[in-house]
Amino acid sequence: MVEQTTADVEPRERADSWSEQVDFHHTRLDFRYARPDSFSGEMTSQRSDTYDLITWRSDRVEYERTPRLVRQAPAPDYRFVFPLEGELTLRQDGRQVRLTPGRGRLMTLDAPFELLHDSTLRGVILSIPACEIEGPLNRKAPLDTGVDLSTGLGRVLHGMVVGLHDERTRLDATQFDAVTDRAVELLCMLAAGDDRPDAPDHLAEVEAVVRRYARGHAADPGLTGTSMARALGWSLRQVQLALQRAGTTPRELIREERLRVVRDRLQCAEYAHMTISELACAMGFSSASALSTAFRQRFGTSPRELRRRHHHV
Repeated sequence: MVEQTTADVEPRERADSWSEQVDFHHTRLDFRYARPDSFSGEMTSQRSDTYDLITWRSDRVEYERTPRLVRQAPAPDYRFVFPLEGELTLRQDGRQVRLTPGRGRLMTLDAPFELLHDSTLRGVILSIPACEIEGPLNRKAPLDTGVDLSTGLGRVLHGMVVGLHDERTRLDATQFDAVTDRAVELLCMLAAGDDRPDAPDHLAEVEAVVRRYARGHAADPGLTGTSMARALGWSLRQVQLALQRAGTTPRELIREERLRVVRDRLQCAEYAHMTISELACAMGFSSASALSTAFRQRFGTSPRELRRRHHHV
């Protein structure tokens, strides 16, 4: 956890210092400061190998990601941003969106935009790898959508992200990632319009129970769509229909949950004695190579690289 404030910097250097910090946490941007000679800002960051959660407050500033910067410094990852106080204005693709408390936005940095606010803002921004959004949603094109945080699952999501910030001094990186994983799952459901208030009750129930079962039994190498259906007392066809409606299949769901377990174990000292081959076998993959290929496709890095990076830190 890192807390930064421009109060520790000489007044004439504060705007430049803020620009450097924002570029470090996000990507290259252009900045327009209302009062560059007396700029004031503060931010708190909780960062892991996967996610970066920032809350910030500052004087008026306009951030711009120009087409030139998009070409020069590609950044395919996502940002989930929302205000706790005040208002954010996002301009993109000829549209202007106002974000007030209770409204959020999931956006990519690989498209030009302008983001501006005044000194009344206190905001939250969560950095999310593209694979954590596009993988579960089976998307190839970038996603950009508003999120209602005032009710239902959106309100639950809002509470989880704010809670992560509030408990930042009490969570280690593994705990932080585990909670953020669940928050990103909710965000994917909302971004896909899948909060389902009007969905057929039975299929919604089947999907929810199957997802919980797959998560709880992902370490069982014999887990299949058929074994899940049998254990839960439904037909395989019912399970397939429920997951198809959510854009996935039993096989894809099981692989997703197993890859999450592998990622968690690679970062856990308790499993440091296991080789990649042993982890692959334990999680039902045919070989270390098969695991590595699937893991890299899902998380953008290899199991070996993640383990080395985590334990080196």
